[in-house]
Formats: sequence, C-alpha cells, structure tokens
Amino acid sequence: MSAPPQAKGEPITSKRQLVEYLEAGNKPLADWRIGTEHEKFGFTWDDLRPLPYDGGRGIRALLEGLARDFGWTPVAEHGLPIALTKEGCSITLEPGGQFELSGAPLESIHQTCNEVHRHLMEVKHVAEPLGIGMLGMGFQPKWRREEIPWMPKGRYKIMRDWMPKRGTLGLDMMLRTCTVQVNLDYSSEADMVRKFRVSLALQPIATALFANSPFTHGQPNGFKSYRSHIWTDTDPDRCGILPFVFEPGMGFERYVDHVLDVPMYFVYRNGEYLDASGQSFRDFLQGRLPALPGEIPTTSDWADHLTTLFPEVRLKKFLEMRGADGGPWWRICALPALWVGLLYDSVALDAAWELCKDWTAAEHQALRDAVPRQALQAPFRGGRVQDLAKQVVAIAIDGLKRRARSLSFIADESHFLSPLQEVADSGLTAADRALEAFTGRWQGNIDEAFKELAY
Repeated sequence: MSAPPQAKGEPITSKRQLVEYLEAGNKPLADWRIGTEHEKFGFTWDDLRPLPYDGGRGIRALLEGLARDFGWTPVAEHGLPIALTKEGCSITLEPGGQFELSGAPLESIHQTCNEVHRHLMEVKHVAEPLGIGMLGMGFQPKWRREEIPWMPKGRYKIMRDWMPKRGTLGLDMMLRTCTVQVNLDYSSEADMVRKFRVSLALQPIATALFANSPFTHGQPNGFKSYRSHIWTDTDPDRCGILPFVFEPGMGFERYVDHVLDVPMYFVYRNGEYLDASGQSFRDFLQGRLPALPGEIPTTSDWADHLTTLFPEVRLKKFLEMRGADGGPWWRICALPALWVGLLYDSVALDAAWELCKDWTAAEHQALRDAVPRQALQAPFRGGRVQDLAKQVVAIAIDGLKRRARSLSFIADESHFLSPLQEVADSGLTAADRALEAFTGRWQGNIDEAFKELAY
C-alpha cells in the first residue's frame, strides 16, 4: 500500500476536477509504461516465524539495511521508517509486514524483469545475514491471524477497526495475503473503457493461471486461490467485479460517481491519519465531513480515497490489474507480460474483446465465484476455464510478438509467458503442484513450503 502523501494538492471545488484528475492519465502510445508491484512474506529461517517490525531480525532492520547498502531513501511516519524510495521505485509495507516493491514505470518486460531480479538480490543481500527469508505465495500457509504483528502505519489502525464491520475476512486480506499487480496506461477515455472491460472480464482467468494459495494453518483449505476468495468477504462497498463498467455510459465520470459512493477510510493532515471511516466524500466536497468540518478536499485526498477501493481492476491515472496471487520471481515477470500482451497491442485487444464481449453479468459473476476454488477446472459455457486460459495466453503471446520489444539476441517479450503457457496447457497451477507436494514429498508438513517456495 501507499506511503504517506508527500504533497497536499490543490483544493477541489467541483466534481469536474475529480474527472479531470483521471483524464490526466491519458497518454500517447509512445509514453505508455509498465509498473509492476509484488509482495512477499518475510520470515525467520530458524523458526519460520513472521517478522516483527522492531528487533535485530525485523522489518525495520531490513529497511535500514537496504537504505544503508543500496542507497534507498527512507520515508518515516512518527520517526519510524515505513517505506523506501529510489529512482521511481518504492518499497512499502502491507499491514502484516508483507514486503512490497512498487516498480518504476518502465518501457518493456525486459526492464521489469531486471528490476525484479535486482530488488530480490538486494533484499537477499540484507536478509541472509539476519537469518531472514522471503516466501512467494498468495496466502500465508502456516501462521494464524493473531500471530502476525501489525506494522506501525496510521492508516492500518483505521482500516483494522473498520474491516470487521463490513466482512469477516478483511483482516485476513490485510495480514495474510500477497499479490502481484501491474499498472498500465490508456490513451483516451474510449481506450480506458475498452481496456477496463477486457481486463475486468478476463481477471478471473489471470486468477486461475496464478492460483497459489491452497493452504491455511498448515492444511489444504479447499481453494486454489484462497487470496481471491478473501476479497469476496472483505467489504462489499469497495470490492467486486463492477458490473457498471460493461454498461452504456461508462467513462471517467461514471467511475467518479462510483468512487464518491464508496465510504471513506481516512484523511491525512499534518502527518496524521484522521479517522473518517464510513463518512462520505460527497459531504467532504461540500465542507461537511465530520472528521474535518468546514474543510474541502484536495487532489491528494482524492488520490488517497482512490487507493482505498479494491475492485478486481482499479482505475487511478492508470489501470491496475489486481487478480493474481504472489509467487516465485520468474512468475512475477509473467503477470505484466500477460496484460501487456493483451492490452498494449491493438490486434490483441480486439481479439481479447471478441472473446468476452457477449458474456452476461451472470457469467462474469459465475466466473468470479468459481475460480477461487476450482481455478482452471472451473466450468464455463460447456467447457472449462482452462480452455479460455489457452486462448488468452495465445492472444497475449501474439501481442508481445507484434510489440517486438527486443533485447540483445531476444526478439521480443513473448518468452516471459512460457510459464503461463505451461500452466494453461497442463491445467496444473502452482496451487495444484503445491497440493501434490503436500501429500507427497512434503508428507503433510507445510514447513517444506518455506524451503521450496522461498526466493
């Protein structure tokens, strides 16, 4: 999640400014970039315990080591380092200490994969002497919720108090999930709508391909992507598949209206997060926010509020693909490759839209409901999601080939999709393979997951 805002922004006096904020994301094709985010679970190797914030083997020690050895700039909250920044990248902390890299906006998947590799090598350099490892999965396979330390970030205290009022799994989302995401650009309102519709429709396919969270408390939980299931019982106001995106009239203003109807979490003022949970941004526009009576919002407040929505695809000044479980480093590169191949080539985008344009609202929801448990084996239109996945990966591969972003002797970026092609062809996700290992060579001992699936 985001570090504290660094600038207050301009006062907002009309809804039109909120629309213009999103319109400012319009970019010509030559300026489209790829921003990849990935999270991982830190743990101590000798006892496989979650990392506290403080102490010689904690999150703070990792942050300070990265700043000391690799020139990252700390970002503090109440004097405590809670994030790092460098060259367009940031390292931030999820509520349970999940370690996240938010990558710089880059031109190619080659650059993205280099960035991921460099980050993991830096983390390993600092972590190994401390006896710390990093696990790549979508849901914490061993620890109970109450075992996981909370990070000292003000916004998390507010969310922690609010989540149980809206669903039963919100705290699990905060403390025990990890994801891989990619942020992609659009050129116009029409381009945004088309990409939003395609990526929202196909997000369950990505969830199935990346399914990697089949364990809870050391035992199989009946899901292939338990992380994905958790979002169905987190907060109905701010999660879900957004049926209005597929309706006539979808555009920047329609999304703004949706965001305005989502209750707030907080307002950030003078280094403090003020609790505004359940309050209305519409009231804020009129100077009637109970948390800040008489004040009107700024563009920074609007940017903050946009980050508190958690749909399968999120619109800010770019589109965020949010459907994938965390996993090993080579699969991190596959996630941006999938969506760049689908959305950054016009022929591929047309083909992807042809694949899903006649799906009904009921079919969208049925896919969303079935995939967390069944992944590629979920039924759809007389076949399986695996059939769709093969088509989606093939479209993306062709899109990357047409993009033809080369590196040295490598002609394009399509090889980054080889892991997903194998998953789609075999029908076996990372979750399936982990479940096989659990009943086989792991002999029912989830501790083996840490040894095999750590970075």
